[in-house]
Amino acid sequence: MAGQGKRLVRFSYHQEVRYGQAAMNRPECGVERTLAVIGGKWTTLILRELLGGTRRFSELRRALGRVSSKTLTERLRHLEAEALLTRTVYPEVPPRVEYTLTARGESLGAIITAMAHWGSDEIIRGVVPSPPSGEAVTPGLTQSAAGVTEAPESI
Repeated sequence: MAGQGKRLVRFSYHQEVRYGQAAMNRPECGVERTLAVIGGKWTTLILRELLGGTRRFSELRRALGRVSSKTLTERLRHLEAEALLTRTVYPEVPPRVEYTLTARGESLGAIITAMAHWGSDEIIRGVVPSPPSGEAVTPGLTQSAAGVTEAPESI
């Protein structure tokens, strides 16, 4: 049957979009464009932090934890090039640099919020991601046929 396995999604301000293998491979796919802009792990987390307001480099680094200065700098430059944030340098010694989301960057807030809700629901359900190959599985966790590691209900 034609169209089986595809999901029809209607957007109030866009034309209808069919998601399926062929649609996902189109260069004009909105999902691909979004991922090209915010797809990196650190990029999304930087946006999450900046949704709370203006931050300095050191504040971002501290909030993100394990990110290296080099990676954080690269991701901030990428977001600036995409016009998602502004970088303000103050002529002080030592120099002070602040990062603030632009209106375009703030428009991603709904996506970040949706990701936060989805992830929180997964945590509440006790679903944890499968470890990358070669890593040990936490005792007491089981892996489903779908590759999702789940905690027993007693935990």
